[in-house]
Amino acid sequence: MKRTMQRRAPVSTTALPIEVHARASQPLGMPAARFLRDYWQKHPLLIRGAFANFKNPVEPNDLAGLACEELALARIVIEKKARAAQSQWELRTGPFAEADFGKLPKTHWTLLVQDVDKWDADVAALLGHFAFLPSWRIDDVMISYAEDGGSVGAHVDQYDVFLLQGLGQRRWEIDGNPHAPKAFRDDVELKLLREFTPTHEWVLEPGDMLYLPPGVPHHGVALGACMTYSVGMRAPSQGELLGDFVDHLAEALPEEARYGDADLEPARQAGEIDDAAIERVTAALPWLRFATDGSAPGGVDPAALRTWFGQFITRYRSAHAAQPNPRPLTDAAFTRALAQDARVRRNPWSRVAWLREGRGARLFVAGEAHACSLRLAQLVGAEAEFALTDAPAAARDHAVLRALVDAGHFALLRPRGRGRAA
Repeated sequence: MKRTMQRRAPVSTTALPIEVHARASQPLGMPAARFLRDYWQKHPLLIRGAFANFKNPVEPNDLAGLACEELALARIVIEKKARAAQSQWELRTGPFAEADFGKLPKTHWTLLVQDVDKWDADVAALLGHFAFLPSWRIDDVMISYAEDGGSVGAHVDQYDVFLLQGLGQRRWEIDGNPHAPKAFRDDVELKLLREFTPTHEWVLEPGDMLYLPPGVPHHGVALGACMTYSVGMRAPSQGELLGDFVDHLAEALPEEARYGDADLEPARQAGEIDDAAIERVTAALPWLRFATDGSAPGGVDPAALRTWFGQFITRYRSAHAAQPNPRPLTDAAFTRALAQDARVRRNPWSRVAWLREGRGARLFVAGEAHACSLRLAQLVGAEAEFALTDAPAAARDHAVLRALVDAGHFALLRPRGRGRAA
C-alpha cells in the first residue's frame, strides 16, 4: 500500500517585532487575539501611540495630595548617587504630610501611589482599554511621578504589567535574555537586581505603552519630570492559592510560580470565570487530587474548588473592605426604591466575578458567594452602575441585591428629583 507523505506547514523563522505602532482600530498594534497568542506572558512589546492623543487625567499635585490620605498606599523612593559604588536607596512609606514634599531633593526621587483607579474615575476609565482581558485579572493602576533622574532601580515583577507614559518622557531599558541573572541586592530595602545588562532601550512619550510579561528585568528613568501609569495584573502565587485553600502556608513554594494564562483568548463576558480558567487553577494545584465524579475518597470536589476560587480571587490583594450599611434595607424601602427607578453603584473596592452553575450562576463579590440568575451575574459583572429595574425581577435576585447593598458592596443612589430611596 502506497503511503501518502504529508507536507508540514513551513515554520516561520521571522522574529516577532518588539516595537509596533498602534492604529485607531488596533490600539495594541495588532488584533487582541494575536497579542494574547504571541506576546501575553511570553514576550515584551512596545506599543507606540497605544493611547492616541493621551490627556493626563491626574495632575502631579493631585497625586501628591492623594499620597497624604490616610488610606492611600503611597511610597517615595530616593536614589542617592555614589561616585565609586552602587547607588544607595531610601524608601519612605505614606501617608505623607504636605511639608514632606518640600524637603525632597530636586532630582532623583519618585512618588508611587497604588490603586489610584479606586480613587479617581478618570483613571478607572483607562481600564476600558484592557477589556480584552478578564476583569478579575486586573489588579490596579499605580501612578508614579518622578523628577529628573527619578527611578525605583532595576527590578523584575512577577506579574504582567502595562507601563503607560502619561506625562513627560521616561527612558526604559529591559533585559530580554531569558537567562538573565535575577539575584537581588542584599544591602537595600527594595528588591533591586544585583546585575542588570539591558538589551533594549527606548524613550517613551505620552500615550506610548510598554508591555512586560512576568520576570523581565527592567529599569525606567525619568527624563525631566514625568508620570507613568502602571496597569498591573493579579497573579496569585501557588503558595497563596494553596494557603488560602487548605488554610495553611506553603512556604517552600517559589513566589515566581504563579497563576498563568498564556493561552488566554479575548474575554467574552465581563467578570466570568470560565471553564478554561478553572482548568488553569487546577493545573496550578498539582499537589491536590481531584475527584472526577465528586465522590472519590480523598479527592477534592471540583465544585468546591470552583466556589473557593471565586471567593479567593475576589478578595485577593484587596487593600480595603466595604463597610456594612448601618441601616439595612427593609422590604418597604426596597419596594419603594424599585418604584422610584433607583440605581445602585458598586463600591470600587469590591471585586466581582461569577461562574455558570447549571442554568443559573454563582456571583462572587469581595469573597462572598451568592446563587443567582445568569442574567444578574452578567449585569453585575459588566456594569459598575445600573438601575434596579435592569435586574431580573425574581425574588432570589432581589434578595441578592439587598444583601449586596446591606453589606456595603453597592450604594443605593438617590433618585433624581426625589427623596432618599431608603
